[in-house]
Formats: sequence, C-alpha cells, structure tokens
Amino acid sequence: EVQLVESGGGLVQPGGSLTLSCVGSGFTFSDQPINWARRTPGKGLEWVSAIDNDGKTYYVDSIDGRFTISRDNAKNMVLLQMNSLKPEDTAVYYCSVGLQFWGQGTQVTVSS
Repeated sequence: EVQLVESGGGLVQPGGSLTLSCVGSGFTFSDQPINWARRTPGKGLEWVSAIDNDGKTYYVDSIDGRFTISRDNAKNMVLLQMNSLKPEDTAVYYCSVGLQFWGQGTQVTVSS
C-alpha cells in the first residue's frame, strides 16, 4: 500500500547540481518524517538527510552544507537539492517513510 517513487537522478559533472524528488502515496504524507539515504557499490546504506513532519531538517555531517531538503505536503513530495556535487556523491539515492518503507531509488552519477 505504501509507495515511494524517487526521480531526478542522472549524470552530472563535478561541481554541478541535481534535484531529486520523492513522491509518496498510501499514507498520510504530512504526518510522517521522510529520509534520504544512498548506496554505493561495496558499501552499506548511508543516511544522508531527513525532514520531520513539522519541517525540521537534518543532514549527515559530510554533506557540508551542499544539500537542501524540503517538502511540499500538498504534492506529497520531498525534494533534495544537491549542489557542488562530488564524485564521491555517486550513488543510488533512496527515500523512506521514517526508516520503514523505501522506494526503488534513483541513480546519481558525478563524473567528468
């Protein structure tokens, strides 16, 4: 019943920007915190960012101010604006309702 769909990934050069979107259905979107996490080959899942139901935001320290998470509850949508991208940001990015339900992911590749 719960569904999350990520989109917006792609190939970008170092220093470039991408905006990822996460659209949810099957639950009351406005009541729930939404998380972003990422996976790279050979690594476990790394938590990246979250936005609480009241709009408070959280980021992993290594992002160093380059990413911004936001939500639009009228659209059941959370955005992750990613600026100054680095090759080490290359990963499949996933969103989740809390930490319980996850989408299929969207690939971000940062390469010259």
